[in-house]
Amino acid sequence: MQLQFDFPSNLNADKFIELLSSQTSIELTGRHYTLSTYYDTFDWRLYRNDNACEMVRSKSTSLLSLKHLKKDTLIASTELKDVPAFSHQFTSDIIRNHLAPLLEMRALLPVCTLDYECVYLNVLNSDNKTVLRLVIQQHELFNSRLILQPIKGYDKSAEHIITLITKEFDCIPAKQPTLLIALKLQGRKPNDYSSKLSLNLDPYMRADIAVKHIYSHLLKAIKDNEQGTIADTDSEFLHDFRVAVRRTRSGISQLKGLIPDSTNAYFSEFFSWLGQVTGNTRDLDVYLLDFDTYKHSLPDSMQADIDPLYEFLLLKQKAAQKELAQHLRSSHYLTKISEWEQFLKEQAPTTVITPNAKLSIQELANQRILKSYKKVLRSGNEITEHSPSEALHDLRKLCKKLRYLLEFFQSLYPEEHIKAFIKNLKELQEVLGNFQDYAVQEHALKVFSVEMLNNNTHANTILAMGVLVQNLDKLRIEARNEFAERFTEFKHEDKQQAFEALLSKKIRPTTFNSSS
Repeated sequence: MQLQFDFPSNLNADKFIELLSSQTSIELTGRHYTLSTYYDTFDWRLYRNDNACEMVRSKSTSLLSLKHLKKDTLIASTELKDVPAFSHQFTSDIIRNHLAPLLEMRALLPVCTLDYECVYLNVLNSDNKTVLRLVIQQHELFNSRLILQPIKGYDKSAEHIITLITKEFDCIPAKQPTLLIALKLQGRKPNDYSSKLSLNLDPYMRADIAVKHIYSHLLKAIKDNEQGTIADTDSEFLHDFRVAVRRTRSGISQLKGLIPDSTNAYFSEFFSWLGQVTGNTRDLDVYLLDFDTYKHSLPDSMQADIDPLYEFLLLKQKAAQKELAQHLRSSHYLTKISEWEQFLKEQAPTTVITPNAKLSIQELANQRILKSYKKVLRSGNEITEHSPSEALHDLRKLCKKLRYLLEFFQSLYPEEHIKAFIKNLKELQEVLGNFQDYAVQEHALKVFSVEMLNNNTHANTILAMGVLVQNLDKLRIEARNEFAERFTEFKHEDKQQAFEALLSKKIRPTTFNSSS
C-alpha cells in the first residue's frame, strides 16, 4: 500500500484540512515547526544500501529514524538529543546492530537539512475512534507531502482516504524519497564521492593529456579528503587521502617521458614527503581499528590485561594526528599542492615536447602494463622457501604498481577481462599484504612493549602483548606458506596467455603534433 502522497502545487495544509473535514471526521492533534537532517557517511554507505538516517527535531521531540528507501518502511527509531558519530555509540541495540556492518569505521555526517511545518491529523470513525493517522509536511520550496500511518485492523479506512485524496484532491503517489528532493535543492547528489577510481579514457587520446586527466582525478580525491583528514573525522579520510597520494606517486614513477623530467622530479619529491608524513598516523589508526581482533585472539583470562595497550595507542595516535594536521596546514604543503593543481590545469603544448607524448594512451598503457606484469612474474619466480622476507615485500610493491596501472587504464580494455585479472592480482596481493602487515605489527608490538615497560606498565599487559606477538608470528608464517600456492595460480599459463593477448590490442598508429 502506497503511504506517501504529494500535494498538487495549489494545495496547502489548511486547504487540505478544509476539504478533508467536509468528507470525513478528523481532529487536529498537533502543528509545529520541524527541522529534519539526513545523515550518511562521506562515501554514502547508507544510501548505497538503500537506507536513510533521518533526525527530526521539533518543540516536542527529537527522533532519529532508520528507513528503507525503496520499501519506504521503518527499520527502527529512537529518541535522542544528538546523533552519535559512530555506530558503537548508539544505545539502541537495534540501531547499533543495524548500522555497524554498514558504517564499519566511518562516521555519520549531516548531508542535508530541511525545515517545514508538520501538521498531525487523526481520521475518526462514527464512534469517534481513531482509524488512521495523517502527517502533512508543508514545505515552502516544493510541494507538500502527506504521510499515512495506518492503524492495525483499519486497512479499509486507509484505502478509503487514499481513493479520496487521489481522485478528489489530485494528490499523487510520491515518486522519490524526500532525501533526494532535499539533496537536489541543496545542490548535491547521492554518491557524489567514491574512493573507487572511475575513469573513462579515449584510447586515441594523447598520452600526456591523458595522464594529466588521471592526476587531476586523483588530486580531487586528495582535496576531497583533506579537511576530514585534518579534523580526524574518521580514519577513512586519511586512508583515501593516502591511496590517492600513492596512486599519484606510482603514476609519476611509472609514466615517465610524458611531463618534463624536472617537473616529474620536483613533484615526485613532494608526494614522497606527503606519503611519509601521513604514514605514522595511518599505522596507528590501523592498530586501533584492529584492536578488538587482537584482544579476542587472546585467551579469555588475558583479554582484560591488554586494555592498557589501547590507551597507549590512542595517545600516540592523537599526538601523530596533531603533527599530521600541522603538516597539512603548512605553507610547504599548501604551496606544493597548489603548484601541482596549476600544472595540471595548464594547457597541453601544441607541439609534443616529451618522448612518450607521441604515443596514444592505449599504446602507452599496453607497454607499461606488460612491462610491470613481467616484472611481477620475474620477481615472483625468483622467490623460494629460502628467500628473505624482503623479497616478498619487494614483490608486494611491484604488485601494487601493477594494480595502480590497471586501475588507471581499465576503461581501455573489455570490462569482464580486465576485472578478472585485477581479481586474480588482488588475491595475490592479499597474501603478500597479510605477510607484510603481520611482520610490521609484530615488530611494532615489540617496540611498544619496551616503551610501555619503561612507563611502568603492569607485567600482565606486557605478557599479553607477548602472546599477541606469538599469534602474529604464527599468522605471518601461515601467510608465507600460502604465498607459493597463490603465486602458482596467478602465473598459470592460461592466465598469462589471456592477459598478454589482452595487451596486444592494436589501434591505429597516431603521430600527435597538436593537442587537437
